[in-house]
Amino acid sequence: MESESESGAAADTPPLETLSFHGDEEIIEVVELDPGPPDPDDLAQEMEDVDFEEEEEEEGNEEGWVLEPQEGVVGSMEGPDDSEVTFALHSASVFCVSLDPKTNTLAVTGGEDDKAFVWRLSDGELLFECAGHKDSVTCAGFSHDSTLVATGDMSGLLKVWQVDTKEEVWSFEAGDLEWMEWHPRAPVLLAGTADGNTWMWKVPNGDCKTFQGPNCPATCGRVLPDGKRAVVGYEDGTIRIWDLKQGSPIHVLKGTEGHQGPLTCVATNQDGSLILTGSVDCQAKLVSATTGKVVGVFRPETVASQPSLGEGEESESNSVESLGFCSVMPLAAVGYLDGTLAIYDLATQTLRHQCQHQSGIVQLLWEAGTAVVYTCSLDGIVRLWDARTGRLLTDYRGHTAEILDFALSKAGISVYLEGGSSGGTGSLGLTLQGPTSQDASLVVTTSGDHKAKVFCVQRPDR
Repeated sequence: MESESESGAAADTPPLETLSFHGDEEIIEVVELDPGPPDPDDLAQEMEDVDFEEEEEEEGNEEGWVLEPQEGVVGSMEGPDDSEVTFALHSASVFCVSLDPKTNTLAVTGGEDDKAFVWRLSDGELLFECAGHKDSVTCAGFSHDSTLVATGDMSGLLKVWQVDTKEEVWSFEAGDLEWMEWHPRAPVLLAGTADGNTWMWKVPNGDCKTFQGPNCPATCGRVLPDGKRAVVGYEDGTIRIWDLKQGSPIHVLKGTEGHQGPLTCVATNQDGSLILTGSVDCQAKLVSATTGKVVGVFRPETVASQPSLGEGEESESNSVESLGFCSVMPLAAVGYLDGTLAIYDLATQTLRHQCQHQSGIVQLLWEAGTAVVYTCSLDGIVRLWDARTGRLLTDYRGHTAEILDFALSKAGISVYLEGGSSGGTGSLGLTLQGPTSQDASLVVTTSGDHKAKVFCVQRPDR
């Protein structure tokens, strides 16, 4: 202490005995404050003493600047990789994924790079590219029998390929695309566009029917299980249940019956008797598909206590992002942008469990034949929840950016690893066991890190 004070203290520095200390603190260095403007010769001398290391220029960065990782780019969420297979042919964010329903061995993905690919889940091998899009591919899916695959981009260009021949068999240019879905029983494709229309085509002959909604985007839609009706939600908060054969609305919900903001998602239960709708107004509405009447409303204040917000702020900071029905119990799940997963008892219309995520929920899916709900979120993690207890069963990691979409295999699959590798570098041996097998399930995710990943989820008795 004595040598430090003698060498470092200036003439006007108070003596050490006038300084207060706490506990074991001691002076490491005493520096002179406000020494005045530096002399140019002093600065030159200091610069000579500094060592500069030449840094390699990053690819595509001629000026040599080191750039901060951008949102959605690899590097922002480094950590373990639980995936078995990684598909990495996309060069930008991957927006959508769908699995072929017949065998669950193929995936189609579409992305911001204006590309869509059909590839094998077992090893990530490319089967063919769905070429010709000139805007981000935001919708992709297989027909009910897995013989056709459709892709749609933001500009409204839709294309359909024959899977076995890898040949394009149909295309159509609609308005700006909001959603797209195959009919559950026929080679019929439906889509909603920003002009409020819902389109329906027979593929590949192209016979077309339109269902004219209000003068605002048809933001989401779903064909009911009977294949005769479809429910469509709109930006103005209205909901329409359409008769697909007649081309006319059976029920229209608007005003207090509808939502007070744009619809974000819609789901139906297994027999099509109930419809669940979600909106940016933070409400989920339970609707009878038969009567068109609202039979239940799940509001955000019953989900979690919200911080004190001004009028109108809640809907801006939170919204319903995804929802769905359990197939084995009278339960429904609602996922919110604030990271809350709410499990509701449909019989009593009460909150059963509340499961919190670290960041916003992007999508949720129920596992077939169980009370397990899967969620993917903006933190890049897939989580499995037991809806009976509200307990987190496990999670799967591997993406370095937010997950933007995911799909779940519908049939039981016997899975084995070839080579015993992990971290997305291995390959999977897949054997279809049928819809009653409980051996394993595959989760396929897409992300802002430009990748799609395949996770093998073991399915023990739960």
